[in-house]
Amino acid sequence: MKVDLFSEEEILNGCKKGQRRYQEILYRRFARKMYALCLSYAGNRGFAQDILQEAFIKVFKNISQFQQAGSMEGWIRKIVTNTAIDMLRQKNKMERYIEEEPSQKDNTTENEAFSHLGSDEILAQVARLPEGARVIFNLYAIEGYTHKEIARLLEITTGTSKSQFNRARKLLQNHLAEINT
Repeated sequence: MKVDLFSEEEILNGCKKGQRRYQEILYRRFARKMYALCLSYAGNRGFAQDILQEAFIKVFKNISQFQQAGSMEGWIRKIVTNTAIDMLRQKNKMERYIEEEPSQKDNTTENEAFSHLGSDEILAQVARLPEGARVIFNLYAIEGYTHKEIARLLEITTGTSKSQFNRARKLLQNHLAEINT
C-alpha cells in the first residue's frame, strides 16, 4: 500500500472515523521515524517496540484532539516522547544517572567524533548511556526541550538536568572517540 498517495487530511479524517485502513496508513507513514525516537529513549529494541505500540494506541485514541495548527508528525512525536517518559518512569529506571564526571579520553572535538559515524552508530552509542541521562540527552539535544521544561517533566531540578546532559555529552564523546580510534 502506497502511503504517500493519501493526503494528511484524508488520513486524519479516516482515522477520526476509526477506519482501520487509514490507521494503517498513518502508522506506516510515521512508524519508522517514531521507532528511531523510541529506540533513542529505550536503549533496546524490545522496549522501543513497546513504547511505539503504546504511543500509537494513544495516537488513535486521541486523534480527534489533533488541531491542524501544527504538523501531524510533530503531534505524534510529542505523544511518543511523553509515552517514552511515562513508561520509563513506570519502570523506575530513570533514577539511574551518571554519578561522576566522565574523564576526557583525548582531545577529539564533538564534531570530529560525530563526523565519521552514521546515525545508527550514534544511536547505538546514545543507547549505552544510563537511562536517566539518556532521556535528558534526548529531550535536550534531540527534542529541543529546555532544561526547565525537562526538570518539570521528569520532576527533577534544573541543575540535575543540566549536569546530567553535560555528563551524558562527555560520556558520549568518549564512546565515540573509542570507535574512531
